[in-house]
Amino acid sequence: MINIVLVEPEIPANTGNIARTCAATRSRLHLIKPLGFDISDKAVKRAGLDYWHMVDISVYENVDEFFEKNPDGTYWLATTKAKKTYTEAVFTDNCYLLFGKETAGLPEYLRNRFADNCIRLPMREDARSLNLSNSVAIMCYEALRQTGFPDLT
Repeated sequence: MINIVLVEPEIPANTGNIARTCAATRSRLHLIKPLGFDISDKAVKRAGLDYWHMVDISVYENVDEFFEKNPDGTYWLATTKAKKTYTEAVFTDNCYLLFGKETAGLPEYLRNRFADNCIRLPMREDARSLNLSNSVAIMCYEALRQTGFPDLT
């Protein structure tokens, strides 16, 4: 199973779309506060459509609580500042893919802590980034491809 971790997500529609990706791929969704919206927000629900009952979701008060409750994972951090591309990562079952908030990405202290596991999506130099929900889908499916698409048809 792949774990998708959103650190301080800000846009409800992105989180709803990511929840739908998690539902379809049997991935777990981890949300780290503060959230830029209420989890019951209409925009979050609308983007996830009728998939919410299929989402395994956990919410944490902060990054420290997330790591305390998930101490043994292999963590991959998605950042435009990485040298390594996502295709160079070796994903394993039960790995964690961490994504930062839409306006700022992941905090520098996390990127430094896991410097060897920072990965990026290749893109043109003058593009700032891809949409968060698109980035999650791309990396999630690469991790699933590498692990043999467990429990998916």
